[in-house]
Amino acid sequence: MLVTVIASDMVNLVLPSIGAEFGASEAELAWVVTGFLLMFSVGIPFYGRISDRVSLRRLFGFALLTYAAGSLICALAPDLLVLVLGRIVMGVGAAAIPVLSIIAVTRLMPLDKRGMGIGVVSAAAGIGTAAGPAVGGGIGQFLGWPALFWLMLVAALALLPAVLRVLPGEPPAGAGRFDLPGGILLGLGAGLVLFGITQAQVAGFAAPSSWVSLVVAVVAIALFGRRTVRVAQPFVPPALFTNRVYRTAIVVAFLAMIVNLGGLVFVPLLLVDVNGLGPGEGALVMIPAGVAVAVLSPLIGRLADRIGTRPLVLTGLAAMGLFTLFLSTFAGGTSVIPAGVGILGLSVGFIFVMTPIISAAASVLPADQVGVGLGILQGAQFLGAGTGPALFGVLVTARQQSGSGSINPLYPGHEGAAFSDAFLAMAVVVVLALIVAFRMRPAAAPAATPSRDAEKVHQLES
Repeated sequence: MLVTVIASDMVNLVLPSIGAEFGASEAELAWVVTGFLLMFSVGIPFYGRISDRVSLRRLFGFALLTYAAGSLICALAPDLLVLVLGRIVMGVGAAAIPVLSIIAVTRLMPLDKRGMGIGVVSAAAGIGTAAGPAVGGGIGQFLGWPALFWLMLVAALALLPAVLRVLPGEPPAGAGRFDLPGGILLGLGAGLVLFGITQAQVAGFAAPSSWVSLVVAVVAIALFGRRTVRVAQPFVPPALFTNRVYRTAIVVAFLAMIVNLGGLVFVPLLLVDVNGLGPGEGALVMIPAGVAVAVLSPLIGRLADRIGTRPLVLTGLAAMGLFTLFLSTFAGGTSVIPAGVGILGLSVGFIFVMTPIISAAASVLPADQVGVGLGILQGAQFLGAGTGPALFGVLVTARQQSGSGSINPLYPGHEGAAFSDAFLAMAVVVVLALIVAFRMRPAAAPAATPSRDAEKVHQLES
């Protein structure tokens, strides 16, 4: 997880160097990031579904080898086209890591320690979020951008022996048929939604690349839904969505991720545009948030194992709402301290939401649906990560063009008002998530769960 998160973040700061070497425009450079993200969004549900049929050892091994191959292609890329191809291959491998990491924790750890295990995985993600820009900026500046991909190649190959030695090689029992057409429709819909929103941020929703992608995505998702209710063994079993805890977890994860990634993207942009910091200096403000997430995630996971999901989720969402309002009101001043405090509180609140909600969702899923269920949950989370920055980017651009002051009456100045409005919009999204999270009431445990575990599941949910 640590390697994957670093890889997804580290390239952003060296894009100008890549563009200068290959003579590429900003639109062409965007594909270095977009190609990776598209494969990521398509691959997550696929890996989740396949994990119900194939052993974790084989899937992790395939993912790391593919990731290493993509890193090698990128490191040796003679032009931008080959570099984008390498990033696509990296995305195919990297998509497996988040969902398979959570599935591994769910299958291999006792129920009363799953929360702590998921917290440890979340801590790795927090460290990666903080370290990614620093690694990318530092290594790219002193050794050149190809060194980033050589580093990822070495890391993937170094992890491979441990994967082959530690993870179980037995496939799950009782897996049914694999609905490939359904999976293709779901992946196509998710990928085109992300692509369409990304294009809207660059060229506006009126651009054909944006609205055509979104229309085709809606058609693909509609066809996926039609197939799901008609075939005997669909890619996503409809029974998954009969559980209220699982339905709530998906919606809350999607909305919380919209706000979290919006904050992680727009706080550094605010510091660059309003406070005049360089990109590297702006990234340094994010480090305390990443460190706090890394330290607190295992503790929050352990707390979720003891007191349950709903109180932690509501507390985390309340914190996210308060700190987005704090950012909207105070982060545009001359000091960078309010921005650092705001993103720190927002990140901690997010971990209070995601660590227990993933644990609760995994606990209510039947054993033969854990893979696909967590794949859909992780896919919703990642879709929120792609949607949030794009939508808030459109809002910031529109408000900057209007030249009007902030909607927030407590915002003290005029400069940076567009960012204040974006953080205010994030607070509105948090309110929607809170309304949904209040519905997270205890639900029946899966029939296949032993009675002792069923009692713990009930404690988790309540």
